[in-house]
Amino acid sequence: MRKSLVALSVLAASLSAATNAADYTDGNIHKNDYKWSQFNLMYAFDELPGESSHDYLEMEFGGRSGIFDLYGYVDIFNLANSPSSDKASAPKMFMKFAPRVSLDALTQTDLSFGPVQELYFATLFNWNGAATTNSDGSINGASVNNSFWGLGSDVMVPWLGKVGLNFYGLYDLNQKDWNGYQISTNWFKPFYTLDNGSFVSYQGYIDYQFGVNDDFGALYSSNGGAMFNGIYWHSERYAVGYGLKAYKDVYGLKDGGLAGKTTGISHYVSVTYKF
Repeated sequence: MRKSLVALSVLAASLSAATNAADYTDGNIHKNDYKWSQFNLMYAFDELPGESSHDYLEMEFGGRSGIFDLYGYVDIFNLANSPSSDKASAPKMFMKFAPRVSLDALTQTDLSFGPVQELYFATLFNWNGAATTNSDGSINGASVNNSFWGLGSDVMVPWLGKVGLNFYGLYDLNQKDWNGYQISTNWFKPFYTLDNGSFVSYQGYIDYQFGVNDDFGALYSSNGGAMFNGIYWHSERYAVGYGLKAYKDVYGLKDGGLAGKTTGISHYVSVTYKF
């Protein structure tokens, strides 16, 4: 599922922070604390797999408290419960929960090196609220219960500034088995400021999975991923934006196989209110 937009004016200053910003050797692990939340009213055009066009409300949140760095969101689909919606027969909800534990703050040691500002024990959980099993005990194919475990980092990249970069192993909670790896990166780059203080940003992410079990070749590919590219206008309380998402065998699902079309382009528009 879509990793969210990291669309936060409150973070704009921290994204260009000095490379020693994560230094917790003084014992003050709360000096970089912050929190945020926002509501995004969104519409997706031809989202893959399935080429689904639909509305949804996203409740997005995140922040930092001591050793914990947190990002997450909850999506609610088909707000009017329309029977003609592409999501009418699909699970109503999707949730992403991505806590990371700072190894720098945990050990009160400066682990930065080169462009790497901070290291984390990184986790990621995806749930869609569907029942895990059918009435006959078989796995419900619509049920998403994935967990990712690995090493994360914040890396300084020319022009983009601070970029999150995580490497995970995927543990499928439905199958109770490890199944491949994922590299994820995300960025938020304000690049044009208007006279009234509002600004325009380039924001997005890449999720790439590899080493996926493709023994069932009619459904799976050994690798696949997606890249989201968004242009957003931000004020103190509002944001409006457009995103283009490119897919290649997304989620390791074979394009043209049992999952249908999994390679192509989709579009997103959104209006945001920031709390």
